[in-house]
Amino acid sequence: MSTTTEQTATTPKQTEQAELTQLHYIGVVLAAITGVIHLGLGVGTLSSDPTNPLGIAFVGAAAGFAGGIIGVLRGDKTLRTWVILLGIPFTAGQIVLYVVFNWPDIISIGGVVDKVVQLALIAVLFVLYRRES
Repeated sequence: MSTTTEQTATTPKQTEQAELTQLHYIGVVLAAITGVIHLGLGVGTLSSDPTNPLGIAFVGAAAGFAGGIIGVLRGDKTLRTWVILLGIPFTAGQIVLYVVFNWPDIISIGGVVDKVVQLALIAVLFVLYRRES
């Protein structure tokens, strides 16, 4: 009986991991890319001025993406659904803030790459949310 109890105790964890789809992992990769970009921008900005609010905001955004990744990979289905839902406006807000703070010079290689990644992430999050809700 002890063996059956051990197998039953590990089955939910295995099932929870099995629920992650390829689309979840694509979203994780996209979030990681934009998170690393924001972390690099934050560190670069803060290295020249440690009190710069923009640098702090970049690091905060990177932390938000990291938290989202952790919530998707380690969370249960309910937590994942919430993380996915909250990730949509969080990522969209990054795009809006980029345009606001960089207008009219919004075209740069790094900025465009990051925004394309973020638009793809929003699309993935939207599809995931529709599937999971």
